[in-house]
Amino acid sequence: MFTGIVTHRGVLAARSERGGDLRLEFELPGGTLPECGAGDSIAVNGVCLTVLTADPGRFSVDASAETLQLTTLGALPLGGAVNLELALQAADRLGGHLVSGHVDGMARLVERRADGRAERLEFELPAELARYVAKKGSICLDGVSLTVNSVAGERFSVCIIPHTLAVTTLGELQAGGQVNVEVDMIARYLERLLAVK
Repeated sequence: MFTGIVTHRGVLAARSERGGDLRLEFELPGGTLPECGAGDSIAVNGVCLTVLTADPGRFSVDASAETLQLTTLGALPLGGAVNLELALQAADRLGGHLVSGHVDGMARLVERRADGRAERLEFELPAELARYVAKKGSICLDGVSLTVNSVAGERFSVCIIPHTLAVTTLGELQAGGQVNVEVDMIARYLERLLAVK
């Protein structure tokens, strides 16, 4: 379980194919992941993965075929930046919202524009995910917990404050770029509960 509060940034340092899956190695330029070891869960651009090996400034994970199909990790270029968050501990603050790291799909950035000192980012997502997005609800984009500002059909917008623009990869995202999306888990559970007769 995660909170969607990005604590570190990393870059993809190496990738190797492993029978249809990928082994991904990430570096933390000038940083380390405290208390990170083999078997720990880590969110990489919002995708919950298991750490295989961990050194002070580097760790590796495996990404399954399903993960590669549903997320942006398969298309991440060498040197590509990622948002990182270690799993939530019972005594941690819940600064964002509850995030499982189970990505539902991808959304495409349609437009970004200034909104005071912040930026308003408008995304388009598949119709099957759009029904889970509500104005003033929570959404997780590339591992970042955000509040939905507006919803219209298959589009929604979020407002990104200067701090978030500076410390996450959302600051560099350009129109046409894709992000991993995890919708609010409460919406998914409510749908399932209402569907059961």
